[in-house]
Amino acid sequence: MITIKNTVNASLDKVWNFWNTPEHITKWSFASPDWHTPYAEADLREGGKFKSTMAAKDGSMSFDFEGEFTLVKPNEALSYVMGDGRKVEITFTQTPEGVEIIESFEPETQNSEEMQRAGWQAILDNFKNYIEAN
Repeated sequence: MITIKNTVNASLDKVWNFWNTPEHITKWSFASPDWHTPYAEADLREGGKFKSTMAAKDGSMSFDFEGEFTLVKPNEALSYVMGDGRKVEITFTQTPEGVEIIESFEPETQNSEEMQRAGWQAILDNFKNYIEAN
């Protein structure tokens, strides 16, 4: 598993809402400014499906990031299985500094672990920047 984390200066309710609501997901779920997420959906319940379309802004490439929720504990934790079978676990913990988000995921085999860690961390950093600005 690869683990990334960040602490967000916002309430636990706001973090949970911005993390899981499609109208917010489309505003933060990308790793670099030349990409965006034009579409997102989430059926936030155990057994529910989610999908986000991630695309290069120039239209040269896109892919769907999708899977099924296996654990939904509001304001506490999420787990899901991606379409390729890899597992992801996320915890949300209130601390004196804000909400700590810890995300652990099984790496895929095409890209280096360093590249995957950097990409997922960039998305988490975008989330922090987005929520703290809104």
